[in-house]
Amino acid sequence: MPTFLDGPTGTELARRGFSTPGPLWSARAIKDAPDLLAEIHADFAAAGARVHTACTFRTSPWTLAKLGLEAAEAGRLSKRAIEIARAAVPEGAGHLIAGSIAPLEDCYRPDLSPPLSEARVAHAATARQLVNAGADLLLCETFAHPGESLCALDACLEHGLPVWFSLSPGPAGDLLEESRLIDTLCEGARRGAEVVLINCAPLDWLDRALPKLSERLEDYAADFGVYGNVGRPCDEHGWFNEGEAAPLPYAEATQRWLALGASVIGGCCGTSPQH
Repeated sequence: MPTFLDGPTGTELARRGFSTPGPLWSARAIKDAPDLLAEIHADFAAAGARVHTACTFRTSPWTLAKLGLEAAEAGRLSKRAIEIARAAVPEGAGHLIAGSIAPLEDCYRPDLSPPLSEARVAHAATARQLVNAGADLLLCETFAHPGESLCALDACLEHGLPVWFSLSPGPAGDLLEESRLIDTLCEGARRGAEVVLINCAPLDWLDRALPKLSERLEDYAADFGVYGNVGRPCDEHGWFNEGEAAPLPYAEATQRWLALGASVIGGCCGTSPQH
């Protein structure tokens, strides 16, 4: 039986009428719309999700410092995000709260990643913050820069919690070359990631890459998982998903991924509790 990861908080906030401009994006909802954020977590839980990603994608000390805020505020936001998620989903029954660790800059601009010496320090601070905030597991996600992604992974592995490690080739599949993405995921598995994943990718790209990843991972102990995109980016609302992005085609895609051995299935940009 696969483990079901939830879907994108940002897409759902926008769909339900809450604006998510940068640089905080969905993290604005922690203070400004906590009831709506809780409702989204509860809806994903009701749809079958058992791993719930707290709204910490943009609560790192690095991000908050750019807004002129202290690291203590980043810690408070992360703690509150985890509290909102935990209170919104059923107790026990395998429900876990994941602390999300994102690229320090723009996840679609790996060229903006800082020097690795800076990335190590920044991701170490974020990992400590999420552990102190009470996360059950740490999820490094949406990385398209291999070096920075491994810095984040190493920082997370220091704390003894389960660590999931997810890379993204980008919405068009052109930010990270397939073979390098697979090589980096395998290196993550070698270093100790419990699950390696691909997220924020179109379905056709995933269908091409996953058989190769599945074969390569036979040499490692890690499981693998997938949470893909549907629809397309949209300047007004963040993401547009109608027509071909309806839930049924996504469900059909997940059946193909499960047949390849995926043990974690979720949704990224454009998906919803219906997916």
